[in-house]
Amino acid sequence: MSLLFALVSIGTFITIINAFTMRIVKPQTEKIINKSVAVLIPMRDEEKNVVGVISSVRESANLASWKLVVLNDGSRDETATLLEAQHVPSIDGKAPPEGWLGKNWACWQLAQSVDSEYLVFIDADVRLQPLAISSSISRMNEMGWDFISPYPRQLAYSFLERLIQPLLQWSWLSSVPLRFAERARVSSMTIANGQFFIVKNSSYKAVEGHHAIKGEVLDDLRLARTLTSAGFKGGVAEGSAVAECRMYESATQLIEGYTKSLWNAFGGLLGTLFACALLISTQVLPIVLGIAGYSIGWAAYLISSLSHAVAAIRTKSGSANIFMHPLSTLLLVALIIESVRRKRTGNLIWRGRHLT
Repeated sequence: MSLLFALVSIGTFITIINAFTMRIVKPQTEKIINKSVAVLIPMRDEEKNVVGVISSVRESANLASWKLVVLNDGSRDETATLLEAQHVPSIDGKAPPEGWLGKNWACWQLAQSVDSEYLVFIDADVRLQPLAISSSISRMNEMGWDFISPYPRQLAYSFLERLIQPLLQWSWLSSVPLRFAERARVSSMTIANGQFFIVKNSSYKAVEGHHAIKGEVLDDLRLARTLTSAGFKGGVAEGSAVAECRMYESATQLIEGYTKSLWNAFGGLLGTLFACALLISTQVLPIVLGIAGYSIGWAAYLISSLSHAVAAIRTKSGSANIFMHPLSTLLLVALIIESVRRKRTGNLIWRGRHLT
């Protein structure tokens, strides 16, 4: 039990340290980006997001030279019609070649269509504040980075979303000492979120961008880690003040979204088993022990709750799972198991495409 208490305490300690030391992107009204910027948005079946994301991007300020390019990735809904109505420069994406995953191929086509000095990749469900891009690039340059991933505020409305979505930020805030990873340039500890990802075009080209990770389902992490491995600097930053995102609008979307990639999140089957065991032992076992009458169980549960509370405050995410994190963890483990099952049976599907 002392080992359990120590593991929980370490995770909470890392969370608190990260909360006070992690990089933050705040609106900077006085900073103007004079170099060219390309805002690149891949879209597949995004009719619900076309107007929202384009409207927010068009409000971008303090960019002296910038362009917006959208790729319609074989959408089967009204995405193309809405893009035409918005008068947006767009590309009709080609079908992914053998070995490529859809989003990686879409991003690669977008990157090849521009020669701007900064590439800004944005998911269609992201909404930016007017100073989001300029402030993020300014922050990146201040730190001497080659890429930056401002982590948007994650919006969650349904019960399942409120339980699961806060685990996104908490998972890396409680396990990765960000400033150490930044200084040591440990690629395996590099964190990124493809919802909002900015990279110098020269750095992107040097590592062959999405071509180097064409079959990777966790494209954001793999691209960031490929850049780090090649000697480029960068990482995640807290970006809730400049961007927000609602990833999924239904339980079905959430389940499909998580199961498409969780099988590959921990480096193989052994890593997956270890991660599940660690999650259960540190997030579920404490309350079980507490209910069974062990005071150390309640102490571990409260300390773990503190880590979730700190993560929620730092990233402005939901608070539903602060005390309900044992249930959240069980649901996450169930999603991991389902993801592995679907991968092994060849049933991984995302937006109508099979993922091999």
